[in-house]
Amino acid sequence: MKIAILALQGAFAEHEQMLRQLGCDTFLIRCLDDWNQPKDGLVIPGGESTAMMRILQDEGLIEPIRQAILQGLPVFGTCAGMILLDDAHLHTMDISVRRNAYGRQLGSFYTEDHFEGVDQMIPMTFIRAPYITRVGQGCKVLSVVDGNMVAAQQENQLVTSFHPELNQDTRVHSYFLEMIRKSQFAM
Repeated sequence: MKIAILALQGAFAEHEQMLRQLGCDTFLIRCLDDWNQPKDGLVIPGGESTAMMRILQDEGLIEPIRQAILQGLPVFGTCAGMILLDDAHLHTMDISVRRNAYGRQLGSFYTEDHFEGVDQMIPMTFIRAPYITRVGQGCKVLSVVDGNMVAAQQENQLVTSFHPELNQDTRVHSYFLEMIRKSQFAM
């Protein structure tokens, strides 16, 4: 499996390391030429969503990424990646997201909680994290922490408020790879 990782900022190297640990080939997306390689899935890591949108715009990546997702490219967005996929940015996932919902850096925290599709509790690291305030029809909530929706899936799109790449547990990334295996997407 070959996974593209948006590498504009944020924890892209940690996603790359985890996916390679699971046996995937990966490559980094920084410009349109990078994007034009064959891929089975895309990871949009955490970072600063406003800066990421500006870079995506400057590099001419918004529409190619948006169209590929709408055509079925499996995508996994963490933290800022979740914000980018919501109904106010790339408009690919029918969710609304509250940015920095847990406050500033001092509001960052670690917990373990349930994630649907994984048998046991998983580690969750929240860093200036958003959470989902609304899910539309066809969107399935996968995890709720302290009454807040922190993970969801809509068809080929998976999002988490937390950073699974910052822990040693590979189960959320494995969940994403299983989504890819089940998809009919070919690019």
